[in-house]
Amino acid sequence: MRKHLTSLLTEQGFDVQIARTGQEALEELAIFKPDVVTLDINMPVMDGLTALSHIMTERPTPTVMVSSLTEKGALATLEALALGAVDYVPKPGGTISLSIDAIASSIVEKVRTAANARIRGRPGRGAEAPQPAAPRPARTSVVEPAAPRRRIYSASGSPFGLVLIGVSTGGPRTLEEILPNLPADLPWPVLVAQHMPASFTASLASRLNGLCSLDVRESVSMEELRPGRVYIARGGSDMVVAQRTGKLIVMNRPESPHYTWHPSVELMVQTALENVPAQNLIAVQLTGMGHDGAQAMTELKSAGGRTVAESEETAVVFGMPAELIKRGGAGCVLPSGKIAQQIRQWVSRAH
Repeated sequence: MRKHLTSLLTEQGFDVQIARTGQEALEELAIFKPDVVTLDINMPVMDGLTALSHIMTERPTPTVMVSSLTEKGALATLEALALGAVDYVPKPGGTISLSIDAIASSIVEKVRTAANARIRGRPGRGAEAPQPAAPRPARTSVVEPAAPRRRIYSASGSPFGLVLIGVSTGGPRTLEEILPNLPADLPWPVLVAQHMPASFTASLASRLNGLCSLDVRESVSMEELRPGRVYIARGGSDMVVAQRTGKLIVMNRPESPHYTWHPSVELMVQTALENVPAQNLIAVQLTGMGHDGAQAMTELKSAGGRTVAESEETAVVFGMPAELIKRGGAGCVLPSGKIAQQIRQWVSRAH
């Protein structure tokens, strides 16, 4: 794997230094002073998570994890992202020499992006301190708008709305700064489209569920949207909002070739806007590459909805928020640590 990565990155103009263990990587760090580190989790002498914690303490450097697409690999990768890794690439299975070509462009793109990424401080720095999740009772575990749509109301008679969050590179750690600061009794459901493969989103939902007062779950089937819940879009599909018998539902559909990134932020916001009055929608654009969601969120703001773009000072990669700001679609620009408070205020005013 080291041989193939070295060959690939050298061909792209990178100056590459090899380390065979985590301990060796730390020793080379001070000498070579790299712009980016690619790091495996399973290594002799010192594993990747231990090495990463030292890197972020001794010489913070943008790091891209090379991870296996297994449940165990997903959990370890999410832990690495929480420690400060910028991104990850899937580790080829089977014959590496045949598989690496399939992910070569992804590796190069993510390493180049990481070279310009912002290294985050320790979790909680400059942010609201997440409160421990309160004990909860045990829980059981192309959309065309039909006109005219009826307005959706909660059981209390108050307008029923949605919080929509789009995020990509650097997202898991940023979500950990925002979602734990939303109360268990938040009256509007939260939908999250995080660009991730199918094997990772269940682990992401499980990890966030342990940190939040809200009930966080991966969206795996058609279900009614309920207050107090966070729905994480399932990787390998797109999450859409629809209506059935006067109720709002969320469901998955196969990845559409009309959208570049998946799960698609653009499609999630579009379908929400088709089914819920704009003034009852809050859209949040967080860290990530590209422009997924920028057009739909700009339309949402123009129609009377509320939008937030994460500020450059906290975004690991400022691409997605910057695009929303550029298009005039950002109602306000806030650091990640202030976004939960803004969501709470807006939802409270609606009720």
